[in-house]
Amino acid sequence: MQKQPELVVRKKQLIEQEGLTFKDLNNNGRLDPYEDWRLTPRERAENLVSLMNMDEKIGMMLINSRKMGLAQEDKSKTSHDGVLDEGIIEKGETIFATSKVYGTTHTIENRNLRHFILRDNFSPADMAEWINAMNEVAEGTRLGIPVLVTSNSRNENGEAVFGMNDAIGIFSTWPGTLGLAAAAKGDIKNGGDGSLISQFASIARKEWDVTGLRKGYMYMADVVTDPRWQRTYGTFGEDPEFIADAIGRIIKEFQGETIGKHSIAMTIKHFPGGGARENGFDPHYEEGKWNLYPTPGSLEKYHLPPFRAAAKHGASSIMPYYSIPSIKKSVVQQFEGEDIPFEEVGFAFNHYFLNHILRGELGFKGYINSDSGIINNMSWGMEKHSEAERFAKAINAGTDIIADTNDIENLKLAVSKGWISEKRINEANVRLLTEMFALGLFDDRTYNEPQKATEVVSTKEHWEAAYEAHKKSVTVLKNSNQTLPLTKDKLEGRSVYIEVFHKEAERAAAYTEKARDEAKELGLFTLTNNYEEADVAVLFLHPKSGSYFNATLGLLELEICEDKVVSGLDGTLYQETTLSGMKHLKEVADSIHSRGGKVVMSVNIILPWILGNIEPMADALIAGYDTFFNAQLEVIAGNHKPTGVLPLTLPANEEVIAVYQNGESVSRNDVPGYDKDKYMPNGLSYIYKDCDGNQYKLGHGLNYE
Repeated sequence: MQKQPELVVRKKQLIEQEGLTFKDLNNNGRLDPYEDWRLTPRERAENLVSLMNMDEKIGMMLINSRKMGLAQEDKSKTSHDGVLDEGIIEKGETIFATSKVYGTTHTIENRNLRHFILRDNFSPADMAEWINAMNEVAEGTRLGIPVLVTSNSRNENGEAVFGMNDAIGIFSTWPGTLGLAAAAKGDIKNGGDGSLISQFASIARKEWDVTGLRKGYMYMADVVTDPRWQRTYGTFGEDPEFIADAIGRIIKEFQGETIGKHSIAMTIKHFPGGGARENGFDPHYEEGKWNLYPTPGSLEKYHLPPFRAAAKHGASSIMPYYSIPSIKKSVVQQFEGEDIPFEEVGFAFNHYFLNHILRGELGFKGYINSDSGIINNMSWGMEKHSEAERFAKAINAGTDIIADTNDIENLKLAVSKGWISEKRINEANVRLLTEMFALGLFDDRTYNEPQKATEVVSTKEHWEAAYEAHKKSVTVLKNSNQTLPLTKDKLEGRSVYIEVFHKEAERAAAYTEKARDEAKELGLFTLTNNYEEADVAVLFLHPKSGSYFNATLGLLELEICEDKVVSGLDGTLYQETTLSGMKHLKEVADSIHSRGGKVVMSVNIILPWILGNIEPMADALIAGYDTFFNAQLEVIAGNHKPTGVLPLTLPANEEVIAVYQNGESVSRNDVPGYDKDKYMPNGLSYIYKDCDGNQYKLGHGLNYE
């Protein structure tokens, strides 16, 4: 028999039955099945759905971004002592207000939404207070249905980008996901396993749990196959087998064997894999709306294995990608020996992919959560249809909840016209509510303790484990004449110059100051701020390319370059910069070399950069993945042995990723870097080879022995 949970109510009453206590969430003075914590989550969900009216069911099927009151500049537009944002944003006022956004209380009470996305980055205690306040409002409604708050990942280092890195540095801060892959794959290469991923997920779960963030839009199970895809840095690289293992570990640690009161429910994305891009363009904009499969068997071999793992390990939900499978630019793909019929609509609208492959063949049992904006913005393949028709198409295809909208009107319209059956609406609601019951949100996990949130997230061991992962992620690509490690005996009487280069000059200056401060703190080197008197230069390169929400004029630039003249797809010439200060970079390297000194370079791998413009200048070249400067400096100095390996293959040059006039890429868009040579024309090799003969392919990483 289940143990009596400690129930807390703020708006409703507790009732007793058979010596046990329950919440009377609908205020009717008796125990309804959905209030009975002894029943299964599904039994409770089915009962609750039978009590809900259509407005409540429709609100349950939408999830919208929601600001905290602390983010509202006009404090008169807040409630609950400034905790809840009550501001109204008119439709079109921001790019995310695709329909009118109402205040928090109105949205919960009158529009019946219960799922919200947090993108703000305040303290753990503030998050807990905010979620508590929303749940207090929700408890006061007719049926007392609580809220469930989700977020994109919050435990990896990186620069803030909406929808990818919404929040950084508040929870224990690990390297980027490519860095986690580099570290874990290094452990595997050295005879271990991927348990670093398990440790990461276990720690992150504890931090999320205490704040009340109980749902994660994470992690990306996408396999990188097109090197120009800007979302590469949020992935675990290009190895399907490793990614499948990592996804399994992540689900097991965040969710547990089954979802329970301390689980974080996972939304694995982006089914059936976003890596097979058309020359790197992203489906956040129209130019990138196609997924291409020009290679026989590529979808089944490379892209689907991580989603098979997600289904097998019981992922609570899965997010389909925006993109459309292209018939014209693909060969027939098969799954389990059957041809896959391609319907040219985005995957959230795609009945065959969601029902036959994901639910039928892969055995997925959870719910399907669309990506943000499929109704108003990225409705690829459904552009000529009304919003109500798009709702109907997505929900009838198998999508259970639509992301980043509060457009109850058009969903209601679709239902009123008979385009979506009440049976289908009920099915989606049961799936969504089963998760909420399993998480304990109706019982003893409605409210959180802000003080406990502060304590858990401050746990020293969490941050130490994260820092250890940073060190393990560092990958030595090149080490000419054993330049590294820069041990004290090698550096006796010699000074070290440190500088950080970035696309943006302001960031370069701030990062340089930070790197030098961290070097001083470590006390490993005699430092100088004048490269003309230095014996060694340690230069950190943070290149950037493209924009998340807008297509570049031409193909995404992967060379590390400044003011490079390139041609747009329409033939227009324009200049491209991925790293500012290239001339100065060469001056520093030449100055050091003129005195017989050594140049150590670190490249931040957020994309598979083409390194031909910088690698020859470096005596030693390392890769970081939004890895802390101090962790890299410890490896450079020999305080920590390098074990990281490349989680993806770096392309040799522009020739191997060139695109013909017909739009076809020289290297296959749907094949990972380690296998691209099987399909390269004219004896070309895709893999970058440095001056020492090292090949920068998946799994490459040198040690100091």
